[in-house]
Amino acid sequence: MAGPAFRAAAVRVRVPATSANLGPGFDALGLSLGLYDDVVVRVADSGLHIDIAGEGADTLPRDEGHLLVRALRTAFELLGGQPRGLEVVCANRIPHGRGLGSSSAAICAGITAARAVTIGGAERLDDTALLELATEIEGHPDNVAACLLGGFTLAWTESGAARAVRMQPSDSIVPVVFVPAKAVLTETARGLLPRTVPHVDAAANAGRAALLVEALTRRPELLLAATEDRLHQEYRAPAMPDSVALVNRLRADGVPAVISGAGPTVLALTEDGAADKVARLAGEGWAANRLALDAQGASVLPLGT
Repeated sequence: MAGPAFRAAAVRVRVPATSANLGPGFDALGLSLGLYDDVVVRVADSGLHIDIAGEGADTLPRDEGHLLVRALRTAFELLGGQPRGLEVVCANRIPHGRGLGSSSAAICAGITAARAVTIGGAERLDDTALLELATEIEGHPDNVAACLLGGFTLAWTESGAARAVRMQPSDSIVPVVFVPAKAVLTETARGLLPRTVPHVDAAANAGRAALLVEALTRRPELLLAATEDRLHQEYRAPAMPDSVALVNRLRADGVPAVISGAGPTVLALTEDGAADKVARLAGEGWAANRLALDAQGASVLPLGT
């Protein structure tokens, strides 16, 4: 196969934050949120130049070790070869290490940009292959599926390949995220999970995860019951006691609340009339943000917008 040709113009990609698990849907369910990172990628004559503004500007590497660059390189290999050089500009708004899918956003931005800047990239790397590649890099499909597809997603693996379906969440649902100042590593949170769980807990979560599909798409009044979890949140409490305490306090007040992904962010699924009141419930130490639901997922946008 002949090597790829690249567009002379830069491409701009916007990727959303995501919340995985949503309570009982461990490693399967994801929700796309209206908080975005923007990336501009241009093929250059030589070298690698990276500019970063916003989240991670003081800590992220500006070399081949940057996750987004690693995703770009992996996608370019599948597309037929590497460009001579790259210029990458990142405007990051998704908090890092907070359970809002920042790593999935970087991966999805990188592979989407690589496809967009490659002439004929969509034919060489279709949407199914894009999801499989993102999952291969990330290690599991829940966040990357929601980031790529937008909306409410159910992801799984079949014969070793990632698959996902997208559903439309109810327009009446308003997400509110409570972001603490301190990050928690995903590896730390996963390390607290037991190797086995009681059968009664697994059965309870299976039922709640099924109910959550109905609640998120058609019957939001069922969200409190549908977001009950027995598989991961309480086990992770030692790494994020304040987060689990906030979830329990909100739920005791009738607010459907869960740990977002591996935490420590707390996600509440509210309705329009209650969102602002719910946002005030956390108190000091939390950045409460009312967000929209994202319907687009990873998108290639005009540079001027």
